Amino acid sequence: MRVDGPAGAPAVVLLPGIGTTQSTWDAVAAPLAEQLRVVRPEWRGHDGTAVPPGTASIADLGADVLRALDEAGVDRAHVVGLSLGGMVGLWLAAAHPGRVRRLGVICTNTDPDRAMFTERAALVRAEGTAAVSARSVEGWVTRPDARLTAMLEAVDAEGYAQCCEAIAGLDLDLDRVAAPTLVVAGSDDPAAPPAGMQRLASTLGAGYAEARGRHLPIVEQPREIARLLLAHLLPGASFEQGMAVRREVLGDAHVDRAVAATDPLTADFQDFLTRYAWGEVWTRPGLGRRDRSLVTLGVLVALGAEGEIAMHVRAAVRNGLTAAELAEVLQHTALYAGLPRANAAFAIARRVLAELETEMEDG
Repeated sequence: MRVDGPAGAPAVVLLPGIGTTQSTWDAVAAPLAEQLRVVRPEWRGHDGTAVPPGTASIADLGADVLRALDEAGVDRAHVVGLSLGGMVGLWLAAAHPGRVRRLGVICTNTDPDRAMFTERAALVRAEGTAAVSARSVEGWVTRPDARLTAMLEAVDAEGYAQCCEAIAGLDLDLDRVAAPTLVVAGSDDPAAPPAGMQRLASTLGAGYAEARGRHLPIVEQPREIARLLLAHLLPGASFEQGMAVRREVLGDAHVDRAVAATDPLTADFQDFLTRYAWGEVWTRPGLGRRDRSLVTLGVLVALGAEGEIAMHVRAAVRNGLTAAELAEVLQHTALYAGLPRANAAFAIARRVLAELETEMEDG
């Protein structure tokens, strides 16, 4: 296991693919380690790591990662995994959500060819990893890479076979994955094609991106992968995006007033609000802005947050809701939040809609 980066920084664990070592992350880990504590464990039998007797499951490999984090003194970490590493990352996020901050899933097929991996485990136990190196490396990178071939052929056969068996027995509960997630595909990846990665992102309500290359974009496009991960893992990276979304939803006039009113007492709160609410939540792909306006209005009415309702009635109109649809939202909340709160919300909505109509006539 290798650990780099500032001791007090948030931790990220980088998990490689089967048959590769943590060194495949080198070019990605370097820029990450400038701002994060980067932990890189090895799989069983990879780069000299011990191999327990018996077989292995994804849960067993996940437990190996948790032990590595414990050894590094890390309680919670961002988890980024490629291929097998992505499978283990998804398992960790589902089974141990308290240990996972944010999740990155790169080139990971969550519906692998189980029979193929069972057969591969038997082949490697009989003939060693050299029996699968040529075909594997061909799928990993666009051009032949002798270093990757040597890396795979140096992996312990039993350790590799156990990892194959873990993939063959893959059983993930994706509904339990709640960590903010980024899914990254290789544009020409034969093992985890972009279409499947897009479906995974949709299932998780995750962000999605593609990098040029095959199954190891961390080797072929390390700068692009590092850029994507830094934007996903560091909250500060979302401030500019959050401000843009805040203006698009609430309008320049409202945001300009809020910014102008910022003082030493509220500055940190305004920064937090822009990064977290607008840069992280309102930008998630799982719901469109129109749907988010519906949910937000319902919650605000239920909370009796009358100081926020007018702002979000305006936002809802900007996001495409009609006056009739707003009335339906408010009437629906009356059933669950109570008539007095819905009645107050109707009065606020009536006033805002009248203001908007006047503004349109004057505009």
